[in-house]
Amino acid sequence: MLRDIISNELYTVLLVAGLLIVAIAKLNSPKRFDDFIFVLGNSKYLKIYSRDQKFLDQFDALLFGNLILSLSVFSFIVYQHITDNQLLSIDTMFKLTFSIGVFILIKVLIERLIGSIFEIDKLIDQYLFQKISYKNYLGILLLPINALLLFSFKPSLPIIYLIIILLLIVNIVGLITSFKTHQSLIKRNYFYFILYLCTLEISPYIILYKVFITK
Repeated sequence: MLRDIISNELYTVLLVAGLLIVAIAKLNSPKRFDDFIFVLGNSKYLKIYSRDQKFLDQFDALLFGNLILSLSVFSFIVYQHITDNQLLSIDTMFKLTFSIGVFILIKVLIERLIGSIFEIDKLIDQYLFQKISYKNYLGILLLPINALLLFSFKPSLPIIYLIIILLLIVNIVGLITSFKTHQSLIKRNYFYFILYLCTLEISPYIILYKVFITK
C-alpha cells in the first residue's frame, strides 16, 4: 500500500506540473491556444502560425514540455502494467523523461539537417511545425487519460491498446492534414520527401521496437 501511495504522489506531481505548463501557455497566448485546441482536422492554426514560426518558440516549447511529462507518465503506466513492477523512483522517472526528450529533440535536429542537405528547408520546416503541433496536441490529450488511468480505474491490456490506437489515429489524421496542406510542395520534392519519411519517420521507431523486443 505504501508503494502505491508513493507512486501516485510522484505521478500527481508530474500531472500537476503538466497542467501548470499548459496553463502558462494559455495565459501567455490565449488566442493562439484557443486556435490550437481545434487544430485536429482544422488547418487554420497551421496556416496562421506556421508563417511566424521560430526555431525556439515559447508556446511550442511549453506544450512540448507537457508532452514529455505526459508521455513519460503514460509510458511508465504501460511499463508497470506489463511488468507488474509497482516501484517508481524519481531517478527512474527522470531517466525516462530525459531519454524521451533527448530522443525527440535529436530527431528534430537531424530532420532539419537532412532538410538542409537536400535543400528542402522550407518543406521540412513547415512539416516539422505541423508535426510538432500534433504531437503537442497528443500531450494535452494524455493529461486526462493519465489521470483516469491513475485515479479512476485500473488499466488493462485492452484499454492500453485502445488508448494507443486512439493516439495513433489522432497522429495519422494530423499527418494527413499536413500532407494535404502542402501537397503541391511535396509533389515537387516527392523523391526526397519519401526518402526522408523512410529514414527519419519509420526507421527510428522500428529500431526502438527491436531494442525493446530483444530486451
